[in-house]
Amino acid sequence: MPKLTIDELRQKREEARKGIYLREGDFKGKIIVHMGTCGIAAGAREIVSTFLGELEKSGSKDMMVTTSGCAGLCSMEPMATVELLNTSPVKYGELTPDKTRRIFKEHILEGNVVIEYAIGVGSEKGG
Repeated sequence: MPKLTIDELRQKREEARKGIYLREGDFKGKIIVHMGTCGIAAGAREIVSTFLGELEKSGSKDMMVTTSGCAGLCSMEPMATVELLNTSPVKYGELTPDKTRRIFKEHILEGNVVIEYAIGVGSEKGG
């Protein structure tokens, strides 16, 4: 296997970054369900299933559902972060299937943040 050049590595990094941060691509948004041990214990699997079910029912093909590890707020689990293109990410906590369905309808489909379930707006990632 040939070694990659620095420029090839930079290109691969940029391609990966595009998918992660939704700066470009086929998706208008991403739903990240936090699935650390605390999230799983609090019911995150059911939240993933609910989001996937709502996505399927809606017929939307431009949203991605994915998972990540612990977000560091164990007492607020289960949690999910909604990232829509050209808007700040919104982290939701203490989710239930009913709250999840409302977030899907109002935030993801209609573009309106569900303020009473939101626990933070903005990104934690640095420059």
